[in-house]
Amino acid sequence: MIRLHNARIMPMSSDCSVFEGELWTDGGKISYVGPAVKEGLPQFEREIDLGGDLVIPGFKNAHAHSAMTFLRSFADDLPLQSWLFDKVFPLEDRLTPEAVYAFTRLAVLEYISGGITASFDMYFHRDAYAQANIDSGFRTVICGALSAGDKISIAADDYKKYNAMGELIGYLPGVHAEYTADEALLRGMSELVHELKSPFWTHNSETKSEVDGCIERHGTTPTKYLDSLGLFDYGGGGYHCVWFDESDMDIFAKRGLWAVTCPASNAKLASGTAPLGHFASRGVKLAVGTDGPASNNALDMFREMYLACVLQKLALSDAAACPAENILMAACSGGAKAMGLENCDSLAVGKAADLAVINLHRPNMRPIHDLAKNLVYAGTRDNVRLTMIAGRILYENGEFFVGDDPEHIYAEAERCTKELIGNDA
Repeated sequence: MIRLHNARIMPMSSDCSVFEGELWTDGGKISYVGPAVKEGLPQFEREIDLGGDLVIPGFKNAHAHSAMTFLRSFADDLPLQSWLFDKVFPLEDRLTPEAVYAFTRLAVLEYISGGITASFDMYFHRDAYAQANIDSGFRTVICGALSAGDKISIAADDYKKYNAMGELIGYLPGVHAEYTADEALLRGMSELVHELKSPFWTHNSETKSEVDGCIERHGTTPTKYLDSLGLFDYGGGGYHCVWFDESDMDIFAKRGLWAVTCPASNAKLASGTAPLGHFASRGVKLAVGTDGPASNNALDMFREMYLACVLQKLALSDAAACPAENILMAACSGGAKAMGLENCDSLAVGKAADLAVINLHRPNMRPIHDLAKNLVYAGTRDNVRLTMIAGRILYENGEFFVGDDPEHIYAEAERCTKELIGNDA
């Protein structure tokens, strides 16, 4: 058992309200959260006096390609098509399971040092990816990424395998995108999600050219086309959701789908700004993701939250648009629910002991007027004091506890990068 006491706690059960008290963990679960306890304390393995620091449920990176760490800052400042087809795809074709393992281990260090307690990941060599997360003690949900020519049996087999791999690994069916799928694949996927009664996920309306292409092929937008095939009958959602019209938003609201916004990547690739203010007014549920390190280039939820808010204010010419509290909830609680991690969405007894501690004894966190606004508008990853997943402290005060020396993880990532890129740098 671990006791975090003398703390400020933001449970996020329904809002961003804060109280003073303490939180206990027992194994991988929260066993107490509430006012300070003076008497009758059980025996704890460790007691940590937080000195008034803030405990939150931890950020959930609701869209990532974690192992793309090897492409960080490799091919920046290029037009999207050139960046993707000339630089990214050729190197991804060379990826090996060993490389994905090494690059994922590196991503986990970045995640936990920034208070991120789970990722929703879509990438290659899923066995190696899953093992890297297990070995690190990190929680992840894998999203299927089928494209035209792939067999539906891959998704069916992956669903069974990864959802039986243990508490840290999950899987939800998906395709890479409408534009990389064909109708046979999408109809087969629809049959599968109906058989499994499972949510469905995909990249959706990230660029204007993607939407225009779908309209040319099918006479309608990606959202309406996918919905017409029954793919959203059991929920799910889309990544990016930048170029949505009103009927797309209505489908997402009606179906209870999640829109995962990735503002840094969308800005860096000049894809556009998702209409988050309209999402809110229409009741579209929101989560936040980073996308991959090749197009971001950081795995940093503080930066995503800030950009989500300020870009929306700019787009709508309304400084009151997209309140900080809404985005903070989306980045923590919303992300957990979007990923199907209902047990990780808040700090409550019986919930998973997935949390982050924010150091408030830093200049950018003072004075304390409104902690939610402080986190979104002034917070940085340097404010993260501790990150815990399933009751295990994986990061604390600059030190990592992931079963391997960080320097060895860095060295392996560098070695694999050099082997992949070679003379292409």
